[in-house]
Amino acid sequence: MTHAFLSNEWIDAARGIREKYSDQVPEIPTAIKINLAILEVPFDENTVNAFFDTSSGGLRLELGELDDADATITTDYETAQSLFVEQDQTIAMQAFMAGKIKVQGDMMKMMAMQTAIPSNEFTDTIAEEIKSITA
Repeated sequence: MTHAFLSNEWIDAARGIREKYSDQVPEIPTAIKINLAILEVPFDENTVNAFFDTSSGGLRLELGELDDADATITTDYETAQSLFVEQDQTIAMQAFMAGKIKVQGDMMKMMAMQTAIPSNEFTDTIAEEIKSITA
């Protein structure tokens, strides 16, 4: 079953996928906390606030905001889905250069997220399964 990216149902399904493989993915050695403000969301209030947090050693993506975030990324829904689901780094660079991605706070922490998250066959499987649940 597919769900709209960042809907409550999608967050729950993505969390379940990450939990299923949690003991098979490498620990994330760097603590990074990033708030996300996603605009032009085609459901809900037109804006979704979410966050990434790696301080537990795993990747947490939840709805809401962190009080102690290192940075806040603001972007539109389509760009966010390309970045976080499709993991399209070309789109990321183009969107950043075009001003579609705005960063407030510690830019170095935000950039560190690209290399801080180790990958293996299970992180690739997680990414594919999350793509498969995304409408």
